[in-house]
Amino acid sequence: MKRQRDRSGEDKPKASAYDKALRLLARREHSRRELGQKLRQGGYEDGEAGDALDRLGQQHYQDDERFAEALIRNRAAQGYGPLRLQAELKSHGLSGARIRALLDAAEVDWGALAASQLRRRYGSGGAADPAERARRAQFLLRRGFPAATVRGVTRADVDDAADPDD
Repeated sequence: MKRQRDRSGEDKPKASAYDKALRLLARREHSRRELGQKLRQGGYEDGEAGDALDRLGQQHYQDDERFAEALIRNRAAQGYGPLRLQAELKSHGLSGARIRALLDAAEVDWGALAASQLRRRYGSGGAADPAERARRAQFLLRRGFPAATVRGVTRADVDDAADPDD
C-alpha cells in the first residue's frame, strides 16, 4: 500500500480509490467520467479506479442519470439554457439520446427562464433599437438558449445577433 504524508508530516496509508471516490461523492454528485479523471489525477491506476467505479455504480452511490438530473436542476436554476446543458452533459460522457430524454423530462419552461434572465440582466423595459435587441439576443444565446426561444423573447433577428464582435 502506498503511503503519503499528512499535514503533520507523518506517513499514513493512502486511501483506496473506492474510499477517495466515496468521499468525493459525499460532497456532490459526480459523473462516472469525472470521478475517473479525479482518481487518475490522484495517482490511482486505471484498474483500481475502474474497479472502484464499478463497485460504486453497483451500490448505486454513483449514477450518471442522477448526476445529470441534479446538474440540469442546478444549471437551470442558474439561468442556463438547454443547449448549454446539452454540451455540458455530453462532456460528462452521456449519450445524445439520453441527454434529450432528460432535458425533455425536466420540468423547465425554457421560454419563461429566458425571459426571466433577460429581465434580471436588462430590467423590464423593452429594447427600442435593433442593436439593443441584438445585444440582448446575444446574451441569451451565450447562456445556451435556442434561437427560436431567443427570437420569441427578444423579438430580435437572431441571425443579426450572431455577430461575434459583440
